[in-house]
Amino acid sequence: MMKNKYSFIALIIFLFVGPFLFPNATIAEMLIFGIVAISTNIMLGYTGMLSFGQALFFGTSAYISGLMLLGGFPLFLAIPVATLGSFIISLFIGYFCVKREGLYFICLTFAFNQMFYFIAYVWHDVTGGEDGLVGVERPAYIDSQLTFYIFTSMMFLFAVIALYKIVTSPLGLIFKLIRENANRAEAIGYNVRFYKLISFSIASTFTGLAGSLYVLIHSMVPIDQIHWLKSGDIIFMTLFGGVGSFLGPLIGVVGYIWLSDTFSIIWARWPLIMGVIFAIVVLYFRGGVSELLENLFKKYKSISKKTEHEQNIKNTKLN
Repeated sequence: MMKNKYSFIALIIFLFVGPFLFPNATIAEMLIFGIVAISTNIMLGYTGMLSFGQALFFGTSAYISGLMLLGGFPLFLAIPVATLGSFIISLFIGYFCVKREGLYFICLTFAFNQMFYFIAYVWHDVTGGEDGLVGVERPAYIDSQLTFYIFTSMMFLFAVIALYKIVTSPLGLIFKLIRENANRAEAIGYNVRFYKLISFSIASTFTGLAGSLYVLIHSMVPIDQIHWLKSGDIIFMTLFGGVGSFLGPLIGVVGYIWLSDTFSIIWARWPLIMGVIFAIVVLYFRGGVSELLENLFKKYKSISKKTEHEQNIKNTKLN
């Protein structure tokens, strides 16, 4: 409980200082992909399901939201409809995917992702094809940098609180049980496929929510946001931050976006550097960057206590 308390305090501090550390578009992207990574962690870290199809829900929701805004619909209708669309699609796709496990589950999510990508690619009249969906304007009430950041932060906090309630509920405990031993969960009466479908739908729905917000950053939806490589980026960010903690994936998102923006300016082959960093984290810190930071914090506290203890002994001797 204390660990979670410190984590959420750090999160609030980040929301206040973030706009002073990063450009407006960058911090908004961090918060939006933070929703994606934390929700993906529900499926990957808590239920043990690795999906290469999250870009499907992210991109599809972005297209739905963008098309509705272009059609003159209000933002507060576009976001729920796009999110609901992701939920419905996740139920349909998830129904087939959860029938398989391991590599076969991964392949199915990958296949569905690419199917939706090619639909978006060839449906030029609707999606813009390879040029993407362009010309989407923000509503006037969130057009300034300040109001847009406040709006994005509020949506981010809503998603984080909702997801935290889920993982700390009895449903979250069932997810963990399935991750640890699906056969045991089945033996004591839980319908494992049903709960896997719930986990899949939760992750995909919140990913869709993030996608409906993404279109507001650059006023467009690039075609690569629905490609399976974006699904790979989502997995990278989630694992990089750490699937062992609730807010760990957010650290991965911030680190990934900041490092990629920095290295892309320095060297054209910057993905090589990211690959090396990712390999080091996976090999030596199975819990991701969050585990590294936690270990450093524990070491600091241990040294501080030791120093304080030695100082107390020294003062006692002097007295």
